[in-house]
This record gives sequence, structure tokens and C-alpha cells, in this order.
Amino acid sequence: MNTITKPLVLLILCLIVSNVNAQETQQDSTGNNMPFRENGLEIDRLIELKKTIENEEREFLKAEVENINRRLDVGGITKDDAEMLKKEVAKKRALNIENRMAILDNKIALLERNNDGYSDETVQFGFSFRKFTGININPKNKSRVYDKRTTSDLVFAAGFNNAIGDGQKIGDEYSFMGSGFIELGVAWKTRLFKESNAVRLKYGVSLQWNKLTPKNDQYFVQDGNITTLEAFPSELSEAEFRITNLVVPIHFEFGPSKKIERKNYFRYSTENHFKIGIGGYAGFNIGTQQKLRFKEDGNRVKQRIRRNYNATPFVYGVSAYVGYGGLGIYAKYDLNPVFENQTFDQHNLSLGFRFDLD
Repeated sequence: MNTITKPLVLLILCLIVSNVNAQETQQDSTGNNMPFRENGLEIDRLIELKKTIENEEREFLKAEVENINRRLDVGGITKDDAEMLKKEVAKKRALNIENRMAILDNKIALLERNNDGYSDETVQFGFSFRKFTGININPKNKSRVYDKRTTSDLVFAAGFNNAIGDGQKIGDEYSFMGSGFIELGVAWKTRLFKESNAVRLKYGVSLQWNKLTPKNDQYFVQDGNITTLEAFPSELSEAEFRITNLVVPIHFEFGPSKKIERKNYFRYSTENHFKIGIGGYAGFNIGTQQKLRFKEDGNRVKQRIRRNYNATPFVYGVSAYVGYGGLGIYAKYDLNPVFENQTFDQHNLSLGFRFDLD
């Protein structure tokens, strides 16, 4: 229902604005209504627009010829094919100029044989529709970039998180099911070779939220430069320790892709193909907090403590993913310890699913 309602409201707004534009007037010195814009001024504007159309179509032709030359340079077409295509686009642009000029000439003739203030409401409606919806009914014929080597997408990852040190196993100190991570970012992917998409460089900016849930009613205590896990004085209904990092991930991505060729451009698509990414990340810790829930004298208490807890300020690590299309399995490991200058170091380890939303 919402999908139908929004376009309907926009259409009504456009009709209202169109009607206002068609009826817009101003008063002369006697107080009588007179047209806001005289036909003579509109005719002058249309004459200037004819010059703009010629220049515009020439620029379009120039861009199309450049695309054809690039295809010729990379061996995508023969010299004879290139000459034929150039003749076709030149003919098309000449006809475009002829047709668009005819439209303006008819408009000028319409205004010349009518009184001042006469307007074509269809033109006004088209303008209003674009203004309020962002949809151009008659978009300019812009040439598509022939070879787009860099694309962008959103990255979302989530899953299990833990921290381990020498001699420890996952789940020794932190709940396996209760600890987790989330990563959200934007990434760019650049094809490294001119004639192949087998290797891509993927890089971007991400926010990482790493959560640890200590077991056995323990919580983190900071005493100067030392941070330790200690038993809480009473039973904890919740103990959550979260570190937020801002990082720059970089991966080399490998895998097959499909080449899509069109008349004026080509692209590579990794949709429905396997891929492997290997790399790492580096960045900064931008926030650390601990959340505790417990009962005290029969009352429920919730504490949210924000301090640095000696968390390592500069973070870096290795990461990898294996996927098919936009979905993959993702793992990352912090090479830096969770807390700096401690007698016993632990490192953050995450495993989950990754979504690359092209």
C-alpha cells in the first residue's frame, strides 16, 4: 500500500504545481492581473535553447566517437566496424538536432500566433514532475563509461566473537553464544588487470563492534594500567564488554567473473560466482564500554561504564572470506592484544557471515 501511495501523492503534487505554473500572474500599476512572463521573452529563451541543443548534440557525438576509438584501441572492433559505427552515431545526432529544432520551431510558432501569457501546460508539467520526483521523463542521452574498473558496495558482517591467549581455547573465559561482532562499511573494488577480472583489490572504511561476555559472573576492572577479570560481588544477569573500532580493510579478491559486453560499454560481474578474499585491516579504537545488570537490595540495577580499560588504541589484524555472489563466510583476527601492557595478552577472534551488497 505504501508503494502505491507515495507515487500517487507525488503525482498530485506535480499536477498542483503544474497548474500554479500555468496560472502564475502579477499585477500592473492599475491593480489588474497581467501575465507574469510575456511571450516575447519566452521566444527569446527558445531561440537561445536552439544554440544549446546544437552544442549539446555535438558533445554527445564527440563522447560516442571517443568510446568507439577506445574499443578500436583495445581490439574490440575492426577499423571498418569503427568507421561504420561513427557514421551511424553521426547520422543519429544529425537527426536528433533536426527533430529537436523542429519541436522548438513549432513552439515558437505557437507562441507567436497567440497572446502574451499563452503557455503549454504539458511543458510545465514535465518540469514540475522532474523537480519533485527527481525523475527526468526526457533524460539527456549521456554516454556510458566504456570500461568501469572500479565499483562500490556496502559491506555488512555479523557472527561470533571471542578472545583467546596462549594455552586458551575459544569459550574458556567468554561465552561463545553470548559474544558476537558486527561490521558495517563501504568498500570499493578495482580490477587490477586491463583484460582480466581474475584479481581485484577491495578496500574501504568500516566500523567494527566486538562484544565479549565474560562467564561465571566476572567483569572487567581497571586499576591504573592493569585491566583484569574479577568476580562480581553479586550474581550478574548480564555482563557485556564492547570495543568499537574504525578500520580500513584491504583485501585481494580472487575468483572468476562473467564479462558482459554491450554496444557502448562492457562490465565484469561476479554474481553467481565463487570468490576468495585475503587481506587485513588497520585502524583505531574509538570507544570502549562495559554494561552490567544485577540486583542490589532487591532492586534491578543497570550500569553502563565508559572508559578506555587500557584497550589497545591502534588496532590491526588479518582477515579473509570465501563467498558465492554477495554472501560469504568471514573470519578476522586481531594481531594487537585486546588490552595493552598486560602480563597476559589475549587477541580478538571473529567468525561469521559477510554480505557484499553491490
